[in-house]
Amino acid sequence: MATAVLGALTGAVLVLSGAGLGAVGATIAGAGGLTGLKRQAGVESAVPAASPRSAPSAPVARLGVEVADGEGPGALVVGVHVPGPGASAGLARGDVLLAFGATRVDSAAGLARAVARARPGEEVTLTVHRRGGHQRLTAVPGVVT
Repeated sequence: MATAVLGALTGAVLVLSGAGLGAVGATIAGAGGLTGLKRQAGVESAVPAASPRSAPSAPVARLGVEVADGEGPGALVVGVHVPGPGASAGLARGDVLLAFGATRVDSAAGLARAVARARPGEEVTLTVHRRGGHQRLTAVPGVVT
């Protein structure tokens, strides 16, 4: 009984101080009350653990670049993560991605959708506009962990 009261008081102090749910939250809810933690939008929240029957989600491909909408069609590369698939392909800041494989890229959001549909580990041809004109590069989107 004393342990439960002490745990509840400690938990209340932590919640009021902004610490949120943590190990003490498990003490308050009981050992079975919190079966897993999920990090979402920078905030930890208590969620039930995944069912053993649930299938793992498919990995999402990443190109390792930061893009923005430019003045015309395409996605303007404003940053390249090194190391990363985009850097390995030869992408550089200032490039404008016009196509990802057979998919025309009209905006930064369009590039994000095209990359998300790609399979990690499979080569894709990028059509890039640089100062000297158009160029084709080969990239292998990967999984970011």
